[in-house]
Amino acid sequence: MSGFAGKHVLIIIENLPAPFDRRVWQEACTLKEKGAYVSIICPKMKGYTESFEKISGIDIYRHPLPVEGSGALGYLFEYSTALFWELILSFKIFFKKRFHVIHGCNPPDLIFLTALPFKLFGVKYVFDHHDINPELYIAKFGRKNFFYHCMLWLEKLTFKTANYSIATNESYKQIAIGRGKMSPDKVQVVRSGPSLERIRLTPGNIKYKRGRSFLVGYVGVIGVQEGLDLLLESVKHLISKRQDVHFAIVGGGTSLEDIKKMTIEMGLSEYVDFYGRVSDEKLLDVLNTCDVCVNPDKPTEMNNLSTMNKIMEYMALKKPIVQYDLKEGKASAQNASLYANNNDTKDFAEKIIWLLDHEKESLEMAEYGYNRVLNKLSWEHESVKLINFYAKVLNVELNESAKKLNYS
Repeated sequence: MSGFAGKHVLIIIENLPAPFDRRVWQEACTLKEKGAYVSIICPKMKGYTESFEKISGIDIYRHPLPVEGSGALGYLFEYSTALFWELILSFKIFFKKRFHVIHGCNPPDLIFLTALPFKLFGVKYVFDHHDINPELYIAKFGRKNFFYHCMLWLEKLTFKTANYSIATNESYKQIAIGRGKMSPDKVQVVRSGPSLERIRLTPGNIKYKRGRSFLVGYVGVIGVQEGLDLLLESVKHLISKRQDVHFAIVGGGTSLEDIKKMTIEMGLSEYVDFYGRVSDEKLLDVLNTCDVCVNPDKPTEMNNLSTMNKIMEYMALKKPIVQYDLKEGKASAQNASLYANNNDTKDFAEKIIWLLDHEKESLEMAEYGYNRVLNKLSWEHESVKLINFYAKVLNVELNESAKKLNYS
């Protein structure tokens, strides 16, 4: 058998559409290139509204998701709707072409409910652990109440149902082994390394600087825990000292409108542009123009233990970084970043100013980060771990050449 030929993997995503979810799309393309038949179930969102689409040989089934949850009832309605469609579409796909694996990507920790009936047919469940939901709940709502304990219970059931689990970093692996009681040999770390085919160095475009000398960039989700309110406080402090710096914020989320309103109220609109969710081409155009990139994630336990895609994308684009002093952020960036004192927005601003004023050191940090991605953290390296892991899941023997992807 050549690679995974004859095997069918169904990937389920609840919170983002494919191919917009970059990590999942890289996983899907890797499995497809190794010969597997890949199907994806995901929600419809802006720019991704087709109910069915085949892209790069991968079948994508999208379902309605009328509400993006922001409170307990909102999340209940969102997740119930998603589960209904995931179950309906899973059976539709199964009867069309039987799959061997359901690959569930959280949040939330509910996709195991869709996988359960298929385990009766010998289908394996792989849990792709993107977010630690109990800690995410605390980050969003700031309390350990009944719903927090529900998150712990659902996480436990998810790991109990899973035949194997993928962790995005070593901290998540320890949670799978500790809280999840999974055997270490059934947990594989596969980091969300950027693909150097997608993340490309370009000259950028000076128009994004709006006539100023420097541009500072952010890319990512805009939610409660992402710390954009902290970033605005840092912007306020920075422009009180100098007015030659502009800020570009790329991404969408439940807090986007609140952050825009806060920007106006703080009198910062002249210095901050919001681009929303954009194409890869525009994303790269903006970030390649930046002199410094930032990650203002709040110092919560969720963020402390989580690997953020943006960090490695910044490094892949040769950008020096400023972030707060968090465990996994430091594990990813190492010497490519400066680390501000947690929650100290003035220190965060001062770190940005230091990088802008020390070009030589900034370039050295940027080069260090780029080489770290190039030689260790890119998807070209992480994909090999995924291939070896799936060989175990599918009980397939691979020769050495089959363990590598052909990146030309």
